[in-house]
Amino acid sequence: MPTIVDTDWLEQHLDDPTVRPVEVDVSAAAYDHGHVPGAVLWDAYGDLRHPDYTTVATRDLERLLGRCGVQPSTTLAFYGYAAHLGYWLVKAHGHEQAVLLDGPRDQWTGRWAYETPTPSPTTYSLGPAAALVRCDELLTHDGLVLDVRTEAEYAGERFWPSGAPEEHGRPGHVPGAINVPISELRTETGFRPVAAMRDALRRRDISPGAPVTIYCTIGNRASQAWYALTRLLGFGDVSVYYGGWAEWGSNPGLPVER
Repeated sequence: MPTIVDTDWLEQHLDDPTVRPVEVDVSAAAYDHGHVPGAVLWDAYGDLRHPDYTTVATRDLERLLGRCGVQPSTTLAFYGYAAHLGYWLVKAHGHEQAVLLDGPRDQWTGRWAYETPTPSPTTYSLGPAAALVRCDELLTHDGLVLDVRTEAEYAGERFWPSGAPEEHGRPGHVPGAINVPISELRTETGFRPVAAMRDALRRRDISPGAPVTIYCTIGNRASQAWYALTRLLGFGDVSVYYGGWAEWGSNPGLPVER
């Protein structure tokens, strides 16, 4: 089974009971205006984070998978704004059957559905998470920390990518982190050529032999970078700080560099 699929593949598997399309976004706005038939919605804030921006526990993710009728044999087909986040998250927790529709959601030219599916619930048990770093682990991390947010976010000129202020947070970056904006690894439609991505990393003295932990704001851009490094560039030891700046910058007890 391929890792990245196209819309033809998705169209051909709409009636396949072993395939569950999953749209991942930061709200239900796009989903409610039409989604891939049979797709469930994972809200990056409502389903994958708590109100204080901390990430959900494994048991919460298990409940989400069970609510969506997922079994170990189910192929999860992720698409939408934060598709890479969904793909990385289930892979990090050991769900093997997952594919990714890379690029914008409007590449889907098939029929849009408006009804919300109600899958038969299942009971799902996940194994220990891998390639996932928690806040306390990042504090003692002695490898390379890669910040893939924009230069403005890294420099502390803004908290959120949109530029909206965060009343309780602090802009800046994790002390010692190296900034490689995700735009140097991909465009809105897909990953840049391998040579261009390698050059962007080489300019910062980042090589495949180095252990790397990546973060952004909520995990989507970090998950895109994780995919690029592990699947396209041959990096072996790569993890994602899932909490991201949404969690780190909102915690007054954590160090911030600007």
